[in-house]
Amino acid sequence: MKVIVIGSSHGGYEAVEGLLESYPDADINWYEKGDFISFLSCGMQMYLEGDVKDVDSVRYMTKETMENRGVSVFPNHEITQIDAANHQLAITDLVTKKEYNEHYDKLILSPGAVPFELNLPNKNLGNIYYMRGRKWAIELKQKTVDYNVKNVVVIGGGYIGIEAAEVFAKAGKKVTIIDVIDRPLGVYLDKEFTDVLTKEMQENNISFALGEKVSEFIGNEKVEKVMTDKNEYQADLVIVAAGIRPNTAWLKNSIELHPNGLIKTDDYMRTSEEDIFAVGDATMIKYNPGNTHVNIALATNARKQGRYAVKNLEVANAPFPGVQGSSALSVFSYKFASTGLNEEMSGKLGIKTNSVMLKENYKMDFVPENSNAEVFFKLIYDPTTKEILGSQIMSKHDLTANINALSLAIQAKMTIEDLAYADFFFQPSFDKPWNIINESGLMALKKEK
Repeated sequence: MKVIVIGSSHGGYEAVEGLLESYPDADINWYEKGDFISFLSCGMQMYLEGDVKDVDSVRYMTKETMENRGVSVFPNHEITQIDAANHQLAITDLVTKKEYNEHYDKLILSPGAVPFELNLPNKNLGNIYYMRGRKWAIELKQKTVDYNVKNVVVIGGGYIGIEAAEVFAKAGKKVTIIDVIDRPLGVYLDKEFTDVLTKEMQENNISFALGEKVSEFIGNEKVEKVMTDKNEYQADLVIVAAGIRPNTAWLKNSIELHPNGLIKTDDYMRTSEEDIFAVGDATMIKYNPGNTHVNIALATNARKQGRYAVKNLEVANAPFPGVQGSSALSVFSYKFASTGLNEEMSGKLGIKTNSVMLKENYKMDFVPENSNAEVFFKLIYDPTTKEILGSQIMSKHDLTANINALSLAIQAKMTIEDLAYADFFFQPSFDKPWNIINESGLMALKKEK
């Protein structure tokens, strides 16, 4: 059996690993349009800040290692057309410019997503960069030490934009974040958390232009200013982090797409065409808290989808179990994580929720301050069934792993009563007799009474 995997990031890589495990005798061909296999854009911040020295180490796997394991790897190869009826691909070697066709028995697509480009006047000026991919990582690294770059404008206040802003603030640059919404990280965290993080960033040389829409870039050869519908901002460097769009334009006439360009798949990762599967950022994914399907671009989601495509390669008997959209990030001295519904998502999906919010020390009062920490913890639940629907945690100590327990609670449909009396260990150097998770359940029970 010949299996072709297109795309070498999270979903594609995991599909190849699954194939090697479950189909060791298969002829596996792995195609990547770029010149580098499995670069991890989620590791860019660590490279840009110097925690990781070698940009080429920010990856899952090398071409040579995979070829030694029996996989035929083709970087610099673009798939230009899929002939689903004949199980055939049109391929261009981007180095030699040679065009040829290749047959497949099974095809797994992991085309991923590309940065959303703002279609604005002067969008092609120099020093307008993106925070995605190895090429941009190398160029951004050079800008962190460029004396001529003093004012940096980041467009977008989501995860990627915040990472970029922190990198350049730590490099001594004056950073301004512009976003159309009124809170940084507003898609991921509720106001109780973003208020604290906004202050933290302002204290670290980051300013905000929120509720503003970028209208134009100003400059000669290089960008000099960013204009919005309300103000103008000096800019020696602009980093566009205004979201992503699925890399699927080339699939328009091959498989069915949603109106927004995402690939239509079922619960078995199958597309509209026989023997073609799709995974990763270019697909919708089953979202357990809302009992619906949404697009959540996370490496963990893509990797799980890659494995399930392989599980269902020949017989569709393993429906995808769904995700909670769990994620985490650090912003200067704070570390936070979230899972499931927040106020933004519940409003978007039209789901009624109730919640409780805790703000207290994570350990008992007698524990010295230098090994204790204030923690913010929010629990979101269904007011009717009392099932857990979401949670957020933040502290200057790394308490983010607690959110994994809440992710499992959502998936298992646990209630606030279950959470209140769940069995967690106690040791004074680690936590309290009533773990913060227990306390949130107890508070929710009290609120409901």
